[in-house]
Amino acid sequence: MVKALNAGLRKALADNDKVIIMGEDVGPLGGVFRVTEGLQQQFGAQRVVDTPLAEAGIIGSAIGLAMRGYRPVVEIQFNGFIFPGFDQITTQLAKMTNRHSGRISMPIVIRVPHGGHIGAVEHHQEAPEAYFAHTAGLRIVAPSTPHDAYWMIQEAIASDDPVMFFEPMSRYWPKGEVDLTQNPTPLHASRVVRTGTDVTVLAWGGMVSVLLRAAELAADEGISLEVIDLRSISPIDYGPILESVRKTGRLVVGQEAPGNVSVASELAATVTEKAFYSLEAPVLRVTGFDTPFPPAKLEDIYLPDADRVLEAVDRALAY
Repeated sequence: MVKALNAGLRKALADNDKVIIMGEDVGPLGGVFRVTEGLQQQFGAQRVVDTPLAEAGIIGSAIGLAMRGYRPVVEIQFNGFIFPGFDQITTQLAKMTNRHSGRISMPIVIRVPHGGHIGAVEHHQEAPEAYFAHTAGLRIVAPSTPHDAYWMIQEAIASDDPVMFFEPMSRYWPKGEVDLTQNPTPLHASRVVRTGTDVTVLAWGGMVSVLLRAAELAADEGISLEVIDLRSISPIDYGPILESVRKTGRLVVGQEAPGNVSVASELAATVTEKAFYSLEAPVLRVTGFDTPFPPAKLEDIYLPDADRVLEAVDRALAY
């Protein structure tokens, strides 16, 4: 996924000279995860800009650049570092277009490494998507494969609205095919990635691979799971989800974030409202615990794995 994101950013920079990348260590270093490696050498320090360690200043500067016709792509070095810029994102970036009755657009992408499974320290393995999904005016997406990462970063940059782009750190290094000729799936479309008949399981970002592993294990026991990659957290494409639930009668939602007042909660409530008479069991959630993210040696207990997903599947089938 790192290389796919790098290639997508490179193409966006080449296609539009108004695209600018900004962030801490994105220049000669190429970012902590090397997503921007080689881009400053190719496009220059005026378009791939190393910034001070000041998230509020980075995002505020991007807002000003967007008002002057640029398309900034902001990198937040680690997910827990986004909160110093929270005020700029939620009170300025998200509201600027509405505040000016549509006369000003905010074509800004904020790239955020997301989730756990990398054995990092405090503030480096957060899953903060619910904070931003609650804020009207932001688009929020999360790729789960290199192919989606390559296409979705370009679609996000092309959007005239601000896009929060959550990149699962657990999927930065596993390899996957990228089809450079395939027409991309629309940015805000959810997608069935494995068909099944017994239970629908739904997630986004790094949790999708956990669901696929659970589906493999379930198949060995004669249980057929239909796996859906949400892809877009806001807005949510409910079409494929509801179609699947009406077929299986059961839904399990997985996420790395805590379950309280979360995206999984919203999905469970909406599916219950819209597909109540198709449900054979309550919508179940498999989430991180409602505690601060623990030290690295405990992350495998905190983060949902295939076994926890399968336990929820068993409960859903028991109704």
